[in-house]
Amino acid sequence: MHILTLDEKTGLRVPPHSLEAEMALLGSIMLRPDAIYEVLDIVIPASFYFEKHKTIFETMLELFGKHQPIDILSLSSRLKEKELLERIGGVTFLTELSSAVPSSANAKHYAEIVMKKYMMRQLIEASEHLSHLGFNEAGDLEEILDQAEKKVFDITEHFAGSTRFKDLVPLLHEAFERFEKLSSAEHELRGVHTGYKSLDDILGGFQNSDLIIIAARPSVGKTALALDIARRTANIYQTPVGIFSLEMSADQLVDRIVAAQSRTDSSIIRKGIRIQKGTWRDDVFKNIRDSLDELSRTPIYIDDQPGNTIMKMRSAARKLKIEKGLKLLIVDYLQLMAPSSARTNDSMVQQVTEISRSLKHLARELNIPVVALSQLSRAVETRGGKPKLSDLRDSGSIEQDADLVIFIHSNEDDIRDENGKMKEIQRKELIIAKHRNGPLGNAILDYHTRFNTFVEIDYSNYGKAEEEFKSL
Repeated sequence: MHILTLDEKTGLRVPPHSLEAEMALLGSIMLRPDAIYEVLDIVIPASFYFEKHKTIFETMLELFGKHQPIDILSLSSRLKEKELLERIGGVTFLTELSSAVPSSANAKHYAEIVMKKYMMRQLIEASEHLSHLGFNEAGDLEEILDQAEKKVFDITEHFAGSTRFKDLVPLLHEAFERFEKLSSAEHELRGVHTGYKSLDDILGGFQNSDLIIIAARPSVGKTALALDIARRTANIYQTPVGIFSLEMSADQLVDRIVAAQSRTDSSIIRKGIRIQKGTWRDDVFKNIRDSLDELSRTPIYIDDQPGNTIMKMRSAARKLKIEKGLKLLIVDYLQLMAPSSARTNDSMVQQVTEISRSLKHLARELNIPVVALSQLSRAVETRGGKPKLSDLRDSGSIEQDADLVIFIHSNEDDIRDENGKMKEIQRKELIIAKHRNGPLGNAILDYHTRFNTFVEIDYSNYGKAEEEFKSL
């Protein structure tokens, strides 16, 4: 298959293009101005190979944006005002465009041809860029591979390309359509379901392009909560979830997921039990087997490579989005990530700052929520009371970059009984300490330590005192 055609006069290879399709598309819009609605999501001015066609389409978009008619008279007048009419061939060429249309009803088809040729030209440009990168022997290999991958990823992700500035009018239409859809669906959320109604009622789910920080001191339940969210949203709503685990192996994560799903003591999952027919052991085994069957249809993907850098993670996440439609990414945990460009004299604060900003950029690039677990400083234990944003460990940039910060907190009497023994069911408060685009608040959950899982509290069985606790 030939990517480039040969110019008959020069014998040189010419980038892919279709003169006929470009002319037919422009002519279709002139004959049937409403056709522009059909092609706006397909082509952009850069899609056109011929400069004069690009100029004409840009002018059409100007007229469209001002709610002015798109016809020969309007186009020629506007092009004349911009002193571009003669450059594109005058009124004669505009008339020629109108007569070059087999059928204006096929505008979308012509646009798809134009876009395909544009994409092929983009691939050629990308290959030249990759070749240039390949010859840069002095460059850092990881950075070079990241640039190369991003170049190809941008082509596959942005077929129609997007301008830096977006017109408010179409965005308002989209906002109303979202609102209308959410209003008509009883359980619909704008964001990704967390699997916890009390949390979703505050947040509306995790929103695309947001960096979400779940923070707590060690052994409070950060990983358990993150795995619960992954398991619930993937199992109930079939949300594809990617997990980067820098602290635990994939096997360890799976054991915890199975324990939570089957409500089986996590120690049994780790050690196993001897099966005895007709006993509780047999029931436990059947319960685990049924849970494994349920989880086998759950779109969760785990990367447990230790010391992952942001570049490696970005590469893997891009691939997962293309192949599996990734909708939610979880990183456990932030302080264990290796920065991509760390220097030996960089402080921990500088490294965490780079990681935090890179995770936010990744959320924006993939347009998905990215959840990163983070440690809190010891100051919260020394000071006592509830965590504050200033307790986020190692870098103020975490607080700055995060769109949403959730602290996991519990009072001493919520986790220990009167004899000082750890309770099997502990009351946990999820504190929404920062919410860039929404309200603050808290959600109260019960943490079952045997199963390593968080569950909603059923307030229907509680009296007035519990209702008052719920409203805190």
